[in-house]
Amino acid sequence: MFSSLSVVLFFGLLTPSQGLLETVGTIARIDKDELASAIQNSLVGGPILQNVLGTVTSLNQGLLGSGGLLGGGGLLSYGGIVGVVEEVSGLKIEELTLPKLSLRLLPGFGVQLSLLTKVSLHGSGPLGSLLQVAAEVNVSSRVALGVSPKGTPILIVKSCSTLLGHINLLSGLLPAPLFGVVEQTLCKVLPRLLCPIVDSVLQVVNELLGSVLSLVPIGALGTVEFTLATLPLISNQYIQLDINPLVKSVAGDLIDLPEPPKPIKLPPKEDHTSQVTVPLYLFNTVFGVLQTNGAMDIDITSELVPGSIPMTTTALSGLVPKALESLPPDQPLLITLRVKKAPEFMLKTGKASVSIPESIEVFVHHSQGTRESLFSLNSVLTLSAQLATSATKLHVSLSLERLSAKLVSSYSANFDGSLLEEWLSDVVRSVYVPKLNVDLEVGIPLPKILNINFANAALEIIDNAVLLTVASRG
Repeated sequence: MFSSLSVVLFFGLLTPSQGLLETVGTIARIDKDELASAIQNSLVGGPILQNVLGTVTSLNQGLLGSGGLLGGGGLLSYGGIVGVVEEVSGLKIEELTLPKLSLRLLPGFGVQLSLLTKVSLHGSGPLGSLLQVAAEVNVSSRVALGVSPKGTPILIVKSCSTLLGHINLLSGLLPAPLFGVVEQTLCKVLPRLLCPIVDSVLQVVNELLGSVLSLVPIGALGTVEFTLATLPLISNQYIQLDINPLVKSVAGDLIDLPEPPKPIKLPPKEDHTSQVTVPLYLFNTVFGVLQTNGAMDIDITSELVPGSIPMTTTALSGLVPKALESLPPDQPLLITLRVKKAPEFMLKTGKASVSIPESIEVFVHHSQGTRESLFSLNSVLTLSAQLATSATKLHVSLSLERLSAKLVSSYSANFDGSLLEEWLSDVVRSVYVPKLNVDLEVGIPLPKILNINFANAALEIIDNAVLLTVASRG
């Protein structure tokens, strides 16, 4: 059995609330298995173990040679032991068994991280034989949670010590007195040699935690910056991060929220899953940016509309004959849609939709390039929103549910604007909605949390938020 390399991480003294979350934006609940998997992957794919070995084997005389720990005032160059021990030369760590990791969260305290490992040492014995020694090690380190100058959480090693487990002589001859000296020497030097593993693991964790705070572009519209609202909180199954998404213009100016954040009530988290919420106000802010930049405005000419949808004065007169009967026949139409105020996105249990207030004006488009206003309408487009995830984004696709129209002014007699709703709906559905969906292809960025891939996340629409649930990789 391997001994354990144990690390206690102090993340905070509070536990996450299960109740109503009123003041934060994105909530991320990172399952302990996900954190363990991220650390394990860093050990497998990264240079952590290789770096430790490289440091050790670069010593010319190894651990116990005359140029190493025993000679010239080394750790054990006293007493009369030196004459015996110097016959063990070039003892080096040649192999570290890949640590097997387990992790336990300690509510109100921190995290206990266990790495199961074994050290293999090679050297020359007193009789010239090749020595092979295997040792089990228990290294424990206390790590405090601090805050970097950038405002990101960082883990700082406060102490590190080792407890040597069982030692096996795999090959070669080593007298019993000398075996004891080797054991004493390893007890003194292994902290210096193996504690860098703890440092390296913490560096990886710090990078992964710090990557939550990132600036992510929204196409050419601006950026979303994710910042921590509080220090991480701990329960017995997950670490909670409270994150504020801040939307900025291309110029870097902070865009005010269209309305105060609405409260979010999260359902309980299942074991072996991580949760991330996308709050309602982030949708509204992104749509507000589209509206402010004019990306939601459009001029619709007959060339953009399918031939099955009439775009002439003759067809229009047929829809409202009494009011528009004096229109010149067979003249092409031009329709302008302008969004005068920010759309309102809505998230209710199981359903996402957006309401867009539009000012619609219909013109006669004369052949010489001039245009003549016929009438203007105030309308409201209600569109259902279909949501899907990719690895790093939440994507929104819209489809028209209904259009309501009310006449504001007309070049001739007033009429009931609702008579044109079906015709306008066909125009909007064929031209305007596809334009909006192209603009929305940039997606809504998701925070970078331990490199979690959201492509296969389970998506649930709850009141005032979208909840993404990802199965842990651990």
